[in-house]
Amino acid sequence: MTQSTAPRRVAYDTDEFMPAPVELPDDTVPRETTELPAPDSTRVIVIANQKGGVGKTTTAVNLAAGLAAGGLTVLVIDLDPQGNASTALGVDHESGVTGTYEVLIDGEPIERHVQSSPEAESLWVLPATIDLAGAEIALVDVPGRESKLKRAIERLIARHRIDYLFIDCPPSLGLLTLNALVAAQELLVPIQCEYYALEGISQLLRTIDLVKGSMNDRLRLSTIVLTMFDARTRLSAQVANEVRTHFPTETLATAIPRSVRVSEAPSYGQTVITYHRASAGAQAYLTAAGEIARRGATKGQ
Repeated sequence: MTQSTAPRRVAYDTDEFMPAPVELPDDTVPRETTELPAPDSTRVIVIANQKGGVGKTTTAVNLAAGLAAGGLTVLVIDLDPQGNASTALGVDHESGVTGTYEVLIDGEPIERHVQSSPEAESLWVLPATIDLAGAEIALVDVPGRESKLKRAIERLIARHRIDYLFIDCPPSLGLLTLNALVAAQELLVPIQCEYYALEGISQLLRTIDLVKGSMNDRLRLSTIVLTMFDARTRLSAQVANEVRTHFPTETLATAIPRSVRVSEAPSYGQTVITYHRASAGAQAYLTAAGEIARRGATKGQ
């Protein structure tokens, strides 16, 4: 059953609302049993594709929710001034709310500004507000501007146990996305099963090569998620085959189907996993999250 049609984020419509302080898990506290296998160290994954409309943010929030539903600790850093990831994960990101901007510009700790997401008990969000739109200009003359996020993340994971840290980027290759590429170990690229599916990927891969050569040797393309797959059309099958031919080991076996439920969920401040868990889209994202977890599982689990 679909949840209530009343938007869950109605609590944020009052001037008095302020996000409550949250506590991230301490790295010294023993882990409870989880449904999905945990990685041996934090997997920092940037989700990027300069081509718009590919399901980038939708993939980020639903994979995060799927991994958290399996008992893993997950943090989503919203690096897009539009704040769509913050919206879908049910956290406030109105102008004046602190978040990614303060971390990048003022050098403040990430944990000071994270909010807990109502989507899952072990899911947190560093929200983005419209203030972030001016961050690229503010960072232009800052020494080490491309490594601001990397340093903040390193300080965070030295103190807290985070299994997965997803960075949702704007659909461009500007300074914000560069910060994400420098901070991450892995790149996850959503590719829609439509015409021009591979458009922009070559330029993104060239950018990765430049980043690897000068700023982040650890970065690798680890995961490709096929989105908007329509099993009724020959085109979707052709595009999926083409992507798997080019990226046979990186492409997940699970393709995300085109789904009305997936499209509806963000308008209620939810992921599709809580909005309509029985839907095909929700089940696909849960399966994809399981694939990602098993790929990065601690040896021996």
